[in-house]
Amino acid sequence: MSLPPQDLPPARSGLIAVSYVIFRQADAVLLQQRRGTGFLDGYWGAAAAGHLENGENAVAAAIREAGEELGVLVCQEHLHPLTVLQRPAAVKDQPGRVDFFFECRTWQGTPEIQEPDKAVDLRWFGLDDLPIPVVPHEKVVLEQLRLPLPAFTCLVP
Repeated sequence: MSLPPQDLPPARSGLIAVSYVIFRQADAVLLQQRRGTGFLDGYWGAAAAGHLENGENAVAAAIREAGEELGVLVCQEHLHPLTVLQRPAAVKDQPGRVDFFFECRTWQGTPEIQEPDKAVDLRWFGLDDLPIPVVPHEKVVLEQLRLPLPAFTCLVP
């Protein structure tokens, strides 16, 4: 049973959901350098990441983003959940974020920048030789890739 719209309680908080795909080969990760996005341009981050669209689940978003941003095909069975990261809003009345991180070691195609208006470079980096700067909340995950990552982490704003 669902309530009529006028009887729904007011929303208490909002969350923006984002899926990230960490492409790995041995101890190297594929990162892109952001450009023209308006958010941390110049920083390095996951080669494929993006907001979930209405009605889309985190896995479907990861697969879609890998195709849109890198031109590669990723199958669901090759996406391995790493962790979920919650980032409360730093500013009151703004939505927080929930980030779904997946690791992928198998894909079809050669990763190449598909959106040059959003990324200026795409390179493999060793886990011991990450570039500077890396998107801060993504760096938290990248620096722990060799460890068992917690299923869930909540960052303080």
